[in-house]
Amino acid sequence: MAYQSDLLRLLDERGYLHQLTDAAGLDALASRQVVPGYIGFDATAPSLHVGSLVQIMMLRRLQQAGHQPIVVMGGGTTKVGDPSGKDESRQLLTNDQIRGNIANIRVVFERFITFGDGPTDALLVDNADWLDRLEYVPFLRDVGRHFTINRMLTFDSVKVRLEREQPLTFLEFNYMILQAYDFLELSRRVGCRLQLGGSDQWGNIVNGIELSRRIDGAELFGATTPLITKADGSKMGKSVSGAVWLNEEQLSHYDYWQFWRNTDDRDVGRFLRLFTDLPLAEIARLETLPGAAINEAKIALANAATTLCRGESNAAQAAETARLTFAEGSAGDDLPRVAVTGAIALVDALVALGFARSKGEARRLIAGGGARVAGAKVDDEAATVTVAGDPIRVSAGKKQHGLLVPA
Repeated sequence: MAYQSDLLRLLDERGYLHQLTDAAGLDALASRQVVPGYIGFDATAPSLHVGSLVQIMMLRRLQQAGHQPIVVMGGGTTKVGDPSGKDESRQLLTNDQIRGNIANIRVVFERFITFGDGPTDALLVDNADWLDRLEYVPFLRDVGRHFTINRMLTFDSVKVRLEREQPLTFLEFNYMILQAYDFLELSRRVGCRLQLGGSDQWGNIVNGIELSRRIDGAELFGATTPLITKADGSKMGKSVSGAVWLNEEQLSHYDYWQFWRNTDDRDVGRFLRLFTDLPLAEIARLETLPGAAINEAKIALANAATTLCRGESNAAQAAETARLTFAEGSAGDDLPRVAVTGAIALVDALVALGFARSKGEARRLIAGGGARVAGAKVDDEAATVTVAGDPIRVSAGKKQHGLLVPA
């Protein structure tokens, strides 16, 4: 379909679109007026990770196309837990923990979208403002009657848990009703017309649209992104060392930059479109660079993605640390560091630096020839490293480097 609105053309050209509830209707609406659109984020940790970044970028694209992004923090739904993509129930958090997580997460949104009072300025709302005030019996009577158990059992988020014989609590089973109710409330409170989300949220989005039509006669729309996986089939948001957090308190600027620098050759063009503002013509040039020259594209990706999330100066410093580490063999200031008194077992050093999640994993890394100390390969699983004077560089493979420094 040839889209007429700047919004859908931008989303389509950049590779964000997977499903639309009414493509022609949304295209026409976005061509004639500002469309407020929202995405919900539960506050289960002090930071979101890279797996949420495509949704944050969707809100950025919405604003770039002249529309209004709405960030809905799940102060209410975090207390319930979304069963989508989960094999087990989510750990329940206290109200104070949820509020603290929301405050930390908001900082990242402020780097990607502009908040304010203008017609296209972003809003941030908390669904606890309406969910915490619901009365159970009236909610069941007024909202619950529009949902059938038969249909709810067909949603992937429920089917997968049941097929794997994993417990699904009644609390979680209510999540899809609460999310649908969010859309109804947002339509009433701030005139929201569009819900965006990942493809795993399709059923929840459709529920919200249908609920709003039945109760208020509202015409609402939904759009989802494809599941974003890496070329090797693994999920976005994970690295060898664990989650790739968006907040610097959870992950250093250098490690964030290095995550993007380590992108598989096959993913470079797609990730440049999704996660940077580089012009499409420049991306087309970068993704077709031959042979080792593709590293120029990876560096461009790392610089642009890190600049958006962590700021231009931090991205430049991370790039310089990488240049010193790889090109000159020096020790950059941004490398992870562990203070050592005397000597430390190499397996312990690899775990402390975040290069292995356990001693067993560290031993396998050493046995496989992937560990180096001061540039020299070490294959002795019982090796120790003595730190007395200058920092000593420890490496895991070709891409992870850290320093052991005197305590």
